[in-house]
Amino acid sequence: MDLDCQFCQIVRGERPARVVADGPDALALFPLRPTCRGHTIVIPKAHVRDLWAAGSVLSAELMQMVIGVGHAIRTALQPDGLNLISSAGQAASQTVFHLHLHVVPRWAGDHIGSIWPPSPPLADEVKDETAAAIRAAYAAVSAGERACRNERPLMP
Repeated sequence: MDLDCQFCQIVRGERPARVVADGPDALALFPLRPTCRGHTIVIPKAHVRDLWAAGSVLSAELMQMVIGVGHAIRTALQPDGLNLISSAGQAASQTVFHLHLHVVPRWAGDHIGSIWPPSPPLADEVKDETAAAIRAAYAAVSAGERACRNERPLMP
């Protein structure tokens, strides 16, 4: 736990929050300034800086709560869609450095609009090189995680 972290303070019961779901390892609550009705954030109870710092077990537990909250939002508010947003690092607009996932209900024609900025075209060569680099890095990361858990690869 981080004593100065506002999310850790909520987890410890030192700061009020509108909690909508409480699990063994995660908490879902309304942000102080929700983007729209039903906007909910899901946080781990342990202090984890961002998605890059989250392990696979914690990530799976967070996603279970995110999916459950998403279903609850759909049942309670009947939105037309849903965005799931998480930012890692200042360059990605992260302002609270405790992992959190925004579950944002969306309605056709709402005030939020498109969340994707216009993007310049990328050459096929750049796409191919980037895919190859990420593919190789993913294989290395996955192999390292399996080695830490003493697991064998699924495919020879």
